[in-house]
Amino acid sequence: MRKVKRIFVHCTATPLYATVPNIMAEFERKGWKSPGYHFIIPADGRSMNVHPLNLVANGVQGYNQDSVHVAWIGGIDDKGKAVDNRTMEQKEELRAILQKLRKLYPQAEILGHRDISPDLNGNGIVDPWERIKECPCFDAREEYKDI
Repeated sequence: MRKVKRIFVHCTATPLYATVPNIMAEFERKGWKSPGYHFIIPADGRSMNVHPLNLVANGVQGYNQDSVHVAWIGGIDDKGKAVDNRTMEQKEELRAILQKLRKLYPQAEILGHRDISPDLNGNGIVDPWERIKECPCFDAREEYKDI
């Protein structure tokens, strides 16, 4: 089993009605050897394990060797603006997956993709204007600090 230091939460930055095959086809179109996530959660909350946990996924450049990636489908509104539009089913399934992963990797930190953005002004906080991405469109560290 791989040593996992981080469990990243992502959104797919697609409409909420996108499908898992749509997401997987996009990875193929980009020429990626591995998908960007281990799990994908559609709007109905029926998650799919799309990549084995023992293999590296392409979720966060520079952090993939020791990370697991979980994404919910959605994260943008009809104008393409970042928004937390998770369904209740997605919220419940995301929490359930993270709880299972925490049992497998008790030392792993749960964080959002946006949390690896650099602290450009050195104030100890990644301010919204410093974020490389908005993904997952909510504060994953805060929401899952109890897991």
